Amino acid sequence: MDTRLFHYDLPEDRIAQHPLPKRDGAKLLVLDRSTGRVEHSSVRDLGRWLQPRDLLVVNKTRVLPARLYATKDTGAELEVFLLRPALLGKAGDWEALVSPGKRIKGPARLRLKPRGWVDVQENLGEGHFLVSFSGTGPFRRFLQECGHVPLPPYIKREDGKADRDRYQTVFAKRDGSVAAPTAGLHFTPELLGDLKRAGVGRSEVVLHVGLGTFLPMDEGDSDDHVMHPESFEVPVATVRAIEGAKSRKGRVVAVGTTVCRALEAASSSGTLQPAKDETRIFIQPGFSFRTVDALFTNFHQPMSTLLMLVSAFAGRERVLAAYREAIREKYRFLSYGDAMLIL
Repeated sequence: MDTRLFHYDLPEDRIAQHPLPKRDGAKLLVLDRSTGRVEHSSVRDLGRWLQPRDLLVVNKTRVLPARLYATKDTGAELEVFLLRPALLGKAGDWEALVSPGKRIKGPARLRLKPRGWVDVQENLGEGHFLVSFSGTGPFRRFLQECGHVPLPPYIKREDGKADRDRYQTVFAKRDGSVAAPTAGLHFTPELLGDLKRAGVGRSEVVLHVGLGTFLPMDEGDSDDHVMHPESFEVPVATVRAIEGAKSRKGRVVAVGTTVCRALEAASSSGTLQPAKDETRIFIQPGFSFRTVDALFTNFHQPMSTLLMLVSAFAGRERVLAAYREAIREKYRFLSYGDAMLIL
C-alpha cells in the first residue's frame, strides 16, 4: 500500500512528554470496528467495556536501560544504544547503534561514562556495530546503575528518575526490550485486581521490542519496508488460556500491538501454537487475524507500521477518523499518551 495513506497531522503539543501522575488516569477512546462508532471513557473504567469471559494478554518484557554515553580519546562524545545480545561473536558481545557512526572508522576503544570501556569491534552496517565491554564490573549491574532509559526521540527531554519506573509496565519480568510496550504502561495492580474480580482473565506472552517497531516508514510502497527481527514467546499456558476463553465465547484482548504481533505470528500455521522464535511479521490492511478479537493500544505515529496494524484491525478510514476526533478532544498521543480500545 502507499504509505502516504497512513499520514495524519499530529500537532506537536499533542505528543505527551511526561506520564500522567497516575498510570490509569489516561483517557480511553473506544472504537467499534464494525460500525465506526466512537465513545469516550477512561482507562480506569476499562472493566465497563470488558466481559467476564474475556482474556487480557499482556507482554511481560522488561525494558533495558539501553542508552549509554562514551567519549573517544579525542574528546568527541558518542551514544551507544544497545539493541540486543549479539548473535555472532563471543558471549557478552552486543549489537548496538553507535552515533554519530561516521566518527567510527574502524575498531575503536571508547571510554564509558562513568566507568569502563566499550570496544567497537565490527561495523555491521546501517549504524549497527558489534561491541563488547570491560572495566564495568558485572555488566547487567552496570546497566541498571548507569544506563539511561531509552525514551523515544519524540520525547524532547532527557530521561529522569521517574522514567525508570514509569517507562516500565507493572508486569515486566524478562529483560530484553529497548522500547516499552506502551499500551501496558496504563495498568496498575489495582486495575488488574478489579478486572480479575470482574471475571476477566489474564495471560502473558513475551515480545522483546526493538527500535524498528517505532520507526516511521518512508514514502512509497509499504511492501518495500523491512521489518527488524524481534524475539518472542507464546507459552503453552497462554495457548490453553486462549483456547479456554474462546470456548466460553470470550474475547482475546491484546494489550498492545506487540502482543498482537506475537499472537498472530504464533498463529501463522492457521491455528495458535506455542512458539519461541523471532518474527518479522508486518501486519497491514488485508491481513487475516486468527487469534486477536479486541485490541487495547496507544495512539501511534503517522506512517508507522503500528498505525498500519491498527488500521488492518479496524479499517484505515475508521481509525484515521477516530484519530482526528482524538486530536479535537485533546487526547495525548504516543508512548506516554492516552489509550484506545478497539472492540
